[in-house]
Amino acid sequence: MVVMNPSGDVASRQANLILASTGLMLLIIVPVIAATLWFAWRYRHTNEEATYDPEWHHSTGLEVLIWTAPLMIVVALGAMTWLYTHLLDPYRPLDRIDAARPVTADTRTLTVEVVALDWKWMFFYPELNIATINELVAPVDTPINFRLTSTTVMNAFYVPALSGMIYAMPGMETKLHAVMNQEGVYDGFASNYSGPGFSNMHFKFHGLSDQGFNEWVERVRAEGAPLDTARFMELEKPSELEPVHYYSGVEEGLYRRILNMCAQPGKMCMDEMMHVDAQGGGGHHATGRDALVYDTNRSHGDAGHGPSGYVGAADGNAPEGTGAAESPGATFPAANRPTRSGSGQGEAASGEAPHVEHGAGQQPAGGEAPGSTAPAPAAPDHGAAGHEGHGSAGQPAAPGEGTVAPNQLND
Repeated sequence: MVVMNPSGDVASRQANLILASTGLMLLIIVPVIAATLWFAWRYRHTNEEATYDPEWHHSTGLEVLIWTAPLMIVVALGAMTWLYTHLLDPYRPLDRIDAARPVTADTRTLTVEVVALDWKWMFFYPELNIATINELVAPVDTPINFRLTSTTVMNAFYVPALSGMIYAMPGMETKLHAVMNQEGVYDGFASNYSGPGFSNMHFKFHGLSDQGFNEWVERVRAEGAPLDTARFMELEKPSELEPVHYYSGVEEGLYRRILNMCAQPGKMCMDEMMHVDAQGGGGHHATGRDALVYDTNRSHGDAGHGPSGYVGAADGNAPEGTGAAESPGATFPAANRPTRSGSGQGEAASGEAPHVEHGAGQQPAGGEAPGSTAPAPAAPDHGAAGHEGHGSAGQPAAPGEGTVAPNQLND
């Protein structure tokens, strides 16, 4: 079993934690099972030598034993859980290579940026300016700093011989610190279901000596092709059983744009959007809507996670330029169109603005006195259908029709 006999120090400590926790729990389980069997044998009906005491109901010594022992074990398990939750935190940099060798300021480390694609793994080596598909290589006894993300759905990166699994999610970056202590070839795979190609989403981890790793790097540089945005967009398309690929150079900033979901040209990066939001937003017309669509499966045709690229795209009401449909509730300004729910949902079926009935003491918009029959001032031109809660530009409300639209109440 690789999990209980791994080759990496982090995975070994996790295996030891499993053994220690199991041993502590067995301190209660084994005696209880043994006592149950002994009591059943000792006080069987045919054993006339056993003491028969139908009035017995209490033993202070027995009460102390059955409460103190479990309490001490729970305390020990709690202490171990707290300690190893911090020591084995995947975000915590390593403080040792193995039990005999600590990490010092002179210890060389390796950074690997991991991207979960459909259905393959991409590994960037930013310090070496190379990248691979479905092959991960690292020198033994060298701490590895993993940075992980995904391009589509949540996935999980797992090399049992190296460390525990860690999730990879689109638009987010998780971290994992680990080290391999023995040379060899180990299995790595996706441990979180991510679609029809999930079962084939595996790779090989090669633990090499320093010389072997340097020779591998030179081979990647000699045999690989440059990796730019256009090539990455081809790689991002769903595929299964993808062979190993080498890339001798990586376009600057490519991993950052993958992480921020803007590798596709014309998309606004998530960090840029957060900066705009932090400054108070850019207004309704600050950027095109297409720049804010981040469902990468929409551009993959029938190869994504649902009909026409994503779940819910089969109803044929696709917004222009996206190749996929939206949910029935998508309305302007989110989709630049009025509601499709008909009358009685905040907008009249004919496109007319709903009438607002003002109660006593309420002043209609535009300063008209109650009971005035003058039409309301023309609304700003929001297009043929107008803003949700408004009718066509300049069209007065029909008396006695419709209901109060939420957006109209806020105007």
